[in-house]
Amino acid sequence: MDTEIQNYHNSLSETDQGICNLLYQELCNGLNDGEHKLWHGHPVWFIDGNPIAGYSKQKAGIRLMFWSGADFEENDLNVRGKKFKDASIFYTSVSEIDINKLKRWLEKSKNIHWDYKNIVKRKGTLERLK
Repeated sequence: MDTEIQNYHNSLSETDQGICNLLYQELCNGLNDGEHKLWHGHPVWFIDGNPIAGYSKQKAGIRLMFWSGADFEENDLNVRGKKFKDASIFYTSVSEIDINKLKRWLEKSKNIHWDYKNIVKRKGTLERLK
């Protein structure tokens, strides 16, 4: 695990660390063609320079976000962004994570994504890549 991401995990409670460690493992396995790093203060996975998935500590728990998740047609990803195509789910314990659903979402994230990398150049307009 990258030192910055490890430090991020270490800053969390034991419960949140457990959630993040499991998410880290599954995201690394499911998005193994991409890169991952600490981005805007939390772990994010990228494919071809575009953010695909990441997680962060928020008041409601650990938020797992998919940048293009609104197009996955998954009811459990019920926290939708208002401006972009993101969708999220919150976890407060490891037992809430359904590994089969997570693997399905990761597979969808490789096949459905929007071009966030060039959003500034396009003045806030998203274009679908896949």
